[in-house]
Amino acid sequence: MKLATIRTDDGTRAARITPDGAVLLDAPDVGGLLGRDGWAGAAASAQGEARPVDDAGLAPVVPRPGKVLCVGLNYRNHILEMGRDLPEHPTLFAKFAEALIGPRDDIQLAPESAAVDWEAELALVIGRTVRRASEEEAEAAIAGFTVMNDVTMRDWQFRTKEWLQGKTFEGTTPLGPVLVTPDELPGGVRPALAMNCRVDGDVTQKTDTSDLVFDPVALVRYASTILTLRPGDVIATGTPGGVGHARKPPRYLTEGSTVITEIEGIGRLENTARTP
Repeated sequence: MKLATIRTDDGTRAARITPDGAVLLDAPDVGGLLGRDGWAGAAASAQGEARPVDDAGLAPVVPRPGKVLCVGLNYRNHILEMGRDLPEHPTLFAKFAEALIGPRDDIQLAPESAAVDWEAELALVIGRTVRRASEEEAEAAIAGFTVMNDVTMRDWQFRTKEWLQGKTFEGTTPLGPVLVTPDELPGGVRPALAMNCRVDGDVTQKTDTSDLVFDPVALVRYASTILTLRPGDVIATGTPGGVGHARKPPRYLTEGSTVITEIEGIGRLENTARTP
């Protein structure tokens, strides 16, 4: 099943995406839907006329997650390109909801940064409350997967040893276009999917999600040891090699740059970098 958050004249609505369009659901967004008991059955059985979905009508698939946890250095090829050793534990940082934009919205180029970089990522969305999850509980807690680009202000990220200030600039992080439930993906809660990112037509990142050091289930177990994960929370699983900062010379997004981030079986983000 594929779910999306649709912008309407009356605000946002959760929707089930079908070959014929979007069937609106009785929830304000996907995050709100996931907070309801029996959400999967209710979404799958909802009736209604399928309506066409305009690109501009797609909101972030979870517009206001309670938490956006991100994992740094989680693809073997990216770790090697950055000259680091494979980690023993996940490197966690956070974003805030203000950073999120829709899958076709413009990426805001903050005038304070001269080093805006791309980071294609598979993101998982939590579908049930879980704390100190066993492997079985972690698997059951994953509602599905979506696409994120963890757009990063590198000059701000590396001002200090803590990354947060470079990772959560407002209006920078596309999330969507849909949430796909694990039953529709090869590998289920540990999906093996081709992923790529193109910047101005150039393929900059290309990998398979099987290259993850810590897979989605391991990340849910680890994060839920620290704090309770709740429906609608998002965990971005990390980016592969090919980021602009690692190039020689470095390459960054500029006014009008187009960024297409695609994961097979889920969909694509298509965004243009613009100065706000």
